[in-house]
Amino acid sequence: MKISREAATTARRAFRMCVEGDRVVDDKLRRVFKKVSEDKPRGWQAILHELKRLTRLEMERRQVLVESAEALDEASQERVKGSLAKQYGDDLSFEFKVSPGLLGGMRVRVGNDVWDGSVKTRLDRLANSF
Repeated sequence: MKISREAATTARRAFRMCVEGDRVVDDKLRRVFKKVSEDKPRGWQAILHELKRLTRLEMERRQVLVESAEALDEASQERVKGSLAKQYGDDLSFEFKVSPGLLGGMRVRVGNDVWDGSVKTRLDRLANSF
């Protein structure tokens, strides 16, 4: 869906109003969605679409996927959670996944940030260098 510049700007402003610190306040966001859908300003569908996209991006930024070749024990999981919480905040949702194809090490993805310390990636880089 193509969104006009005016609708995108309005949506970004409304979304910023819903953010306190670096967290989105759900009640404020609900009120913004309700207000836009009731008042129906110019380009209201595009505004709602852009608000939905911004909300989805913010939610993805708080999701963590940790892949490892073997299942991590509780101590290792807590270490990973603690170090990521220091960097990204406490309200992260974690998913730990076993991926034997990594051969060893782990891959951590937080939103768009990826840290790949797997043996498979290192071997692939070595193979590409030849």
